[in-house]
Amino acid sequence: MLAYLLLGVLVGCLVAAAVRAQISALRVNRRSWQDLVSRLKRIEFERVTSVARDYLEPKEGQISLEPTDMWLMLGGREGLRRMRENARLMLLLAAHAQQWNFDEGVIVTERMRRDALRLRHSIRRIEFALTFHFILRRSATLIPFHLHEAASSYYLMRQRLLALYQTSHAGLYPKLAEVL
Repeated sequence: MLAYLLLGVLVGCLVAAAVRAQISALRVNRRSWQDLVSRLKRIEFERVTSVARDYLEPKEGQISLEPTDMWLMLGGREGLRRMRENARLMLLLAAHAQQWNFDEGVIVTERMRRDALRLRHSIRRIEFALTFHFILRRSATLIPFHLHEAASSYYLMRQRLLALYQTSHAGLYPKLAEVL
């Protein structure tokens, strides 16, 4: 009896996930490209690039950025919130690009989805560490690593999206590059 109940719950969860995915896909189709671009928040990308490259392109003197500097460069809590929101919008913009270049669009969107997962995971860890830093001192020491990962994920998402638009729809690329 318990096995049937668990099976029923599992099937119910799968059906709910499928319905949610379908509703989400319908919402994407209803949003215009201009609407998505207009919702992007301004981020000082040069600063994000500095933090990301410090992590992605190791060179002599690999600990040149202090944690406080990284925090300020990324805009603190507000900057991380903007990065998370922009990441969601960039995924929707990549999904829009699939109508012009399906093969590359699907692959790039999946790569960006994985980057977005890393970004959200890093931001959650940072928020957790900041909330409980008095209790869990070790988690606070990990914040710089999560800042690097968040900046790198956002950097890669932006670069992937711009490259996709450059090859898929060069007419929209300048406006997207300006906003991002």
